[in-house]
Amino acid sequence: MRRRRIQGGRWHLSILWIGGLLLAGLALGNWDFTLILKNAESRYGELGPARKRILDWEELIKTSSALAETDKLNEVNRFFNRTVRFVDDTRLWRENDYWATPVEMLVKGAGDCEDYSIAKYFTLRRLGIPSEKLRITYVKALNYNQAHMVLTYYSSPSAEPLVLDNLINDIRPASQRQDLLPVYAFNAEGLYLPGSNARKSDSKKLSRWQDILKKMHAEGFAVGEG
Repeated sequence: MRRRRIQGGRWHLSILWIGGLLLAGLALGNWDFTLILKNAESRYGELGPARKRILDWEELIKTSSALAETDKLNEVNRFFNRTVRFVDDTRLWRENDYWATPVEMLVKGAGDCEDYSIAKYFTLRRLGIPSEKLRITYVKALNYNQAHMVLTYYSSPSAEPLVLDNLINDIRPASQRQDLLPVYAFNAEGLYLPGSNARKSDSKKLSRWQDILKKMHAEGFAVGEG
């Protein structure tokens, strides 16, 4: 892939609806952390330090619920970047590409770029930010010449997105992230591709998203459509 500089407008990806396969979102009902912890202990046994990480996540949600949206972004981005260390899937899960739920990531205390982005997305959805403002975005990290995932936030449909990334702690506008080349993005609304003649993404990526929702439901989270 030829390296190209990113301009802010290039992050405005056109939406593509995939037949009848709409991506399920996260219901905005309360999360019962007593049940979530109970289910985690049933699966993993004694949680040890992971219990505190999950309870700290609950506290983050409680203390951030009344904040302005940009403050919510900062608090959530800071929490996961600080709490979780980066470990790639081959070392952590013995798989080439594993998408972990936020609970799985907090139990391990580790995750890769997909896991950071997914955890930030669901936490911000729980804090009331609409799905249409958030997109889990695949990019090419040009400085590393490899695929990467970030979370992007659009304050309005025409706004320049802000980029939440585990590579750096600062949340910056897309125009200041010329090290990232957007490839495609998705959220509860559908799949987004750059340009009108871009090819449809591999449907396996969508099935992984469905798997995340199923796992979260089993962990005690309320998930549903939209």
